[in-house]
Amino acid sequence: MADSNTEQNQDIDFPLEGVRVLDLSRVFAGPLCGMVLADFGAEVVKVEHPGRGDDTRDWGIRIGKTETTYYNSMNRNKRSITLDLQTPEGVKILHELLPQFDVLIHNFKTGGAEKLGLGYEQLKAIKPDLIYCAVAGYDSSGPEAKRPGYDLVIQGEAGLMALNGEAGMPPLKFGVAVVDLVTGMYAAQAVLAALFRRERTGKGRLIEMALYDSGITVTGYYGLDALQLGRDPERYGNAHPSIVPYGMYEAADGPLIIAVGNNSQFDKFCRQVIMRPDIVEDQRFSTNVNRARNRLELLPMLKTLIGSFPRDQLLERLTAAGIPCGRVAGLHEALTSERTRRSGLLRDMPHPVVGTTPVFAPPYRLDGQRLPIRHAPPTLGEGTREVLQRLLTLDDAQLQDLQAKGVLTLPQEPS
Repeated sequence: MADSNTEQNQDIDFPLEGVRVLDLSRVFAGPLCGMVLADFGAEVVKVEHPGRGDDTRDWGIRIGKTETTYYNSMNRNKRSITLDLQTPEGVKILHELLPQFDVLIHNFKTGGAEKLGLGYEQLKAIKPDLIYCAVAGYDSSGPEAKRPGYDLVIQGEAGLMALNGEAGMPPLKFGVAVVDLVTGMYAAQAVLAALFRRERTGKGRLIEMALYDSGITVTGYYGLDALQLGRDPERYGNAHPSIVPYGMYEAADGPLIIAVGNNSQFDKFCRQVIMRPDIVEDQRFSTNVNRARNRLELLPMLKTLIGSFPRDQLLERLTAAGIPCGRVAGLHEALTSERTRRSGLLRDMPHPVVGTTPVFAPPYRLDGQRLPIRHAPPTLGEGTREVLQRLLTLDDAQLQDLQAKGVLTLPQEPS
């Protein structure tokens, strides 16, 4: 599978081909930003500590010697080099690399980059048109600028946990690190906009992304509801606050999603799916406004009816009636489904220790073709020798000397 994927690379016009990115970030939001740029064809060089690498190399299920499931989810299509940026030699190498790069991403604590000699003004003096993206927890100009930013903390502080889950239950975090996720995507969008502007003006840009800002932004319409109400909106779990019926329901043999979006669909739902035309003929339920107002009377009735039918029968009837619906799949079931396989969303990529490992493919399709995985998530420092020799013309003796000083580590030569 990987071989055919490699062949596809030659047929794709990557939008960011020729763009180079130094990714100094760790964990999730910054690495996701770098991965998005890499997916679009940028050469992304991930700079990691020689000993420990990215924190997420020790999170999740171990793959090989230096990778994990968590690490692999955020680092496809990159190369990894090791540099100890706490050493003058490591910073010097980064400064020497910088003129050949277009973008730099980091998520040091506010003020940390400047202490290392890697602040925006410091690097702008070396590379005036640099696009510099700094990801932090909070506003760099505010009183909390130096607080470390963690997804779970921000989910709590931004009100996201308060809108998630069932009514009457404690606040609930999202199943994935949603604040990190959206911050990484917002950061990538900002970098792309800055690259577009630089093409027109030749000017670089300082981009600052705060996890808290993203956490507040992602509250979306619930956030605006809270401001209008002057209090927290009600929580409805898997149901919709204003559309009924709309959510997860239990059929006789398993859960499914039913999303009745308008009155016409509800009419068909009652007559063609649950075979109860009397319900839609009841004025309490004939319009969505009335159904939402009388949801406490309607929903128990619908849950009992839905629970009396086999799931596949309901899905067949719902589909025939043109009502949005779907099975609720387990995660493993979804990942191994025919739909996922047919979409090419997972690839088996070569791995030097375990043979092959599954990697998510980019979600983007350009000109009808999914963007491929050009590089599997890199082992720690796999590109140190090749990248530094190619871009800085360092010879083996110089690299060995830097390794002896602890500035970097070199990958082992294949036996």
